[in-house]
Amino acid sequence: MNNRRSFITGIKSTVLGEKEIKFLKKYKPWGVILFSRNIKSLKNTNILTKQIRKLFKDDKYPILLDQEGGRVNRLKDFINTDPFTGEFFGNLYLKDKKKFYDYYKIFSNQTSFLLKSIGININTVPVLDLRSKGSSSIIGDRSFSKNPKVVSTIGDICIDSFHRNKIGTIIKHIPGHGLAKVDSHKLTPTIKKKRKYLLKNDFLPFKNKASLFAMTAHIIYQDIDKFNTATHSKEIIQLIRDNIKFKNIIMSDDISMKSLKNSIRVNTLKAFNAGCDLVLHCNGNYKEMLEVALNSPLISKFIIKKTSEFYKILS
Repeated sequence: MNNRRSFITGIKSTVLGEKEIKFLKKYKPWGVILFSRNIKSLKNTNILTKQIRKLFKDDKYPILLDQEGGRVNRLKDFINTDPFTGEFFGNLYLKDKKKFYDYYKIFSNQTSFLLKSIGININTVPVLDLRSKGSSSIIGDRSFSKNPKVVSTIGDICIDSFHRNKIGTIIKHIPGHGLAKVDSHKLTPTIKKKRKYLLKNDFLPFKNKASLFAMTAHIIYQDIDKFNTATHSKEIIQLIRDNIKFKNIIMSDDISMKSLKNSIRVNTLKAFNAGCDLVLHCNGNYKEMLEVALNSPLISKFIIKKTSEFYKILS
């Protein structure tokens, strides 16, 4: 494990190309993330994940997928999760807690079963962003609630449910994406609310979470750092450590998103310089993958320690 580098990469298609095989062998990313473009059939995806793990001689090698439910469903060709949004579970929790627990147990068990059947061991859930009126629809019904305590509670249930099913989790988008009025895939959101307000509201659901991974928001919080998104801000990463008290692995959101205005190389270096432990690159563009790999350090002792803790969840 020691010779792996501090990044997570996407791949282009449903099979590994020769260049990608050489890339994975040479640069040894900490993990691989898959998307709908990589999934042709359940059988094919299982073959793909086994091939990736064989390259690393590691049957627990981290392979990620965004499988939230609702509209974020990378397995849409095999399962319809349209009704099961964050909002659905948040409303059910407030209306009928017993029914909520029954439904959420079935939902998380079935999701975990499907993920494990294709070789996925990390699901990028829960979304802990608050629902906020007038904000971009990029979060919208992915959020459990506008109430930070409800979001926090359901977040704990989600993390525990997936851990029980031997699936790792990633809380996102730390320290809180809910107030963003534009989509960070396309533009840079700027939030003007004061630090005190944010700590009591949008940042609160992320506190004291048992997840071993957190994904940053590509958002500027003007009262804390006027110039840098959370991903590139030493001040925000320090706040995540000191105030939100997240002590595990912090990874960037996708480093190729348009919210970040620099080159892939500079975006990568700035994320590490700010204090991110891992950098995520999703689109499978080989030239960009090389830029990320060449500018990512070997994983630290801290990452090795936390990865071992993650492997224990899988056992």
